[in-house]
Amino acid sequence: MTIGPPKICLTAERDVGKLPNMSLEDEGVQRLRAVAHPVRLQILSLLTGEDMSAADIARALDITQANASYHVRVLARAGQVVETGVEKVRGGRAKKYRYLPGLDEPTGAGGSSSSPPTDEQALVVEAYATELRRRFALRQPGGNVTGTDAELWLEPQVWEQVVELVHQASLLAHTSALPAHSPGALRTSFTSTLFEMRDGLEDA
Repeated sequence: MTIGPPKICLTAERDVGKLPNMSLEDEGVQRLRAVAHPVRLQILSLLTGEDMSAADIARALDITQANASYHVRVLARAGQVVETGVEKVRGGRAKKYRYLPGLDEPTGAGGSSSSPPTDEQALVVEAYATELRRRFALRQPGGNVTGTDAELWLEPQVWEQVVELVHQASLLAHTSALPAHSPGALRTSFTSTLFEMRDGLEDA
């Protein structure tokens, strides 16, 4: 999937875990924070196509195993990935993880939310933008590039249909994902961010 950045050594945030009395809103914020990082978006992409351990992720992304382990723990703690089993490795056992399409709804990276905008949502959009720039630099020469950008006024029922169609396209892509470098598979990029805007009258 998304492979190839130079070796990265990131400063880990303090691991505070989930509090026993955490509200659903707090959980939503935690899930957003978990994906608001370009490396974790790359990990989610990898884990969409296959089960992987932290060591597998480290090799695929050319980062340290400690880094990969930290980031996948953040995702797992936020409920963005699930543990699918363990494998025997030299000197012990390694957990394997997977991203399941739809797991992050309604407030995760690929879901929708009716809650007010938050700083965390803005951070996710920034992470999307960072990943999009990296991926676009790796586009296939001569390959098709399909995109759109628009600020439109739509009837509510039309907007609902647009959102549903994009959601279905995302679900199709995610559920059809193959392991990285599978023979005959195309390496692709899919980024979408849809949202309603203020009408602007209150800003006048």
